[in-house]
Amino acid sequence: MKTSCIMLQGTGSHVGKSVLVAALCRIFLQDGYKVAPFKSQNMALNSYVTKDGGEMGRAQVVQAEAAGLEPDVIMNPVLLKPTGQATSQVIVLGKPVGNLSAKEYHEKYNMSVLEVVKESLNKLKSEFEVVVIEGAGSPAEVNLQATEIVNMRIARMADCPVLLVADIDKGGALASVVGTLELLDPADRARVAGVIINKFRGDVRLFYPAVEFLEKKTGVPVLGIVPYFQGFRVQEEDTIPEETLKAGKEAVENKIDVVVINLPHISNFTDFDPLEDEPDVQLRYVGKGSKLGNPDIIIIPGSKNTIHDLAYLEKSGMAARIREQEQRGIPVVGICGGFQILGRELHDPLHTESDIDSMKGLGLLDIVTTFDPDKITTQVQAEVVGSGPLLSGAKGRPVTGYEIHMGRSELGEGVEPAFRIFERSTKGVDVLDGAVRADGRVFGTYIHGIFDNDGFRRHIIDLIREHKGWAPLADSDILTVREQRDKDFNKLADVVRNSLDMDKLCQIMKLDSADKETRRLGAI
Repeated sequence: MKTSCIMLQGTGSHVGKSVLVAALCRIFLQDGYKVAPFKSQNMALNSYVTKDGGEMGRAQVVQAEAAGLEPDVIMNPVLLKPTGQATSQVIVLGKPVGNLSAKEYHEKYNMSVLEVVKESLNKLKSEFEVVVIEGAGSPAEVNLQATEIVNMRIARMADCPVLLVADIDKGGALASVVGTLELLDPADRARVAGVIINKFRGDVRLFYPAVEFLEKKTGVPVLGIVPYFQGFRVQEEDTIPEETLKAGKEAVENKIDVVVINLPHISNFTDFDPLEDEPDVQLRYVGKGSKLGNPDIIIIPGSKNTIHDLAYLEKSGMAARIREQEQRGIPVVGICGGFQILGRELHDPLHTESDIDSMKGLGLLDIVTTFDPDKITTQVQAEVVGSGPLLSGAKGRPVTGYEIHMGRSELGEGVEPAFRIFERSTKGVDVLDGAVRADGRVFGTYIHGIFDNDGFRRHIIDLIREHKGWAPLADSDILTVREQRDKDFNKLADVVRNSLDMDKLCQIMKLDSADKETRRLGAI
């Protein structure tokens, strides 16, 4: 099978590479190609667990969904999960291999996994017609060029052309493009076949003189100017979008006020995207300097450094405010690390997550958590078994999700299990999960993606509506998670397709235009 590859690199981090890769994956899928994403090395706290229990970056999961694929760790063979103090947990082909400092990783380790990267890329190239590759940071980081395994070394490995992405919303896009190209080795510079100007606001016609200048200055064509898109959302790689943080500063009248605590080491914040998509919900991320207000429900999310984040909550006064709201009768929910934070005590005798031996939790759930080096990473199927006002009405309801945690929590007399897991990574089990307090107002779980379950999510929201004296929404007003994501992927594809010179891109990738049109008609 002949495989065409294209690689997107950036003039810096957070220029929109991940979303553009997702867009191209959906466009090529629409055009009838078997397409897959690839990123050799990803640094992110947002991760996901595949069906066979491998952990990978969330961005490549989103890109796989855009391509109509089941996520596979070979799409992201190396994942770095920062743990603080310039140290990351290193995950290779879905499995943790240990914690390394940045110096240890770049000077002693990363080149040793280059063969794993090559084998993963070659496997994708053998199975797919198009592979869309994402770089990381900037290829012009001269201090890392000798040992990097994610930018130009991968372009050379794949023998593919590169598109350079610049974020004009940040300012300095022209200088970033020119400077990046100037700092590349001549052979690598020659691989850059086009430039994409991303996140443009305003009248694009006013930017045409800059395009002419840029093309004349660099000799590299500008393939398109992608607008700062609004009205739909694609899940972010590792940072809560600024728009979400800004939009959620204040509660909105006639909407359910859902507050997620913005922990310093927050992980898997995409757990809450389905809540943000609900038409009757205002999702707010509340952290240092933000007002907690009087929410309808508080959620404490996952964390890559649970004990340090618990210390932050206590020191900042946020813990006291959460306890005050709970005393007022406001429901509190914890996911993974947030579940652990809700407990009486947390112990880390082997310093698996931190340098702190023990710490008292918020004391809202009668559980004690102990960390150990063995990491549980599984997809799960479960059912609701907990009692109380939040869960009893959903008892017996099936839910799916995934686990990523290194702690074990023991339940005390004041709580009962919230869920029963009956399948882990396709194998039958009988494992009790989470905890719900006797009065039912506080519960926690290790299951990520719990709010992706449409019926369970609406059950919680409708209970809050009922408490406020509001009628439930009509089903016709609500999209399922899958419907919403597909709708957003298609909108994204439309915007990017209409912004880029797709014929020029196909020429760069050596894709036959006539064949493309035939495939597209077949796909439709």
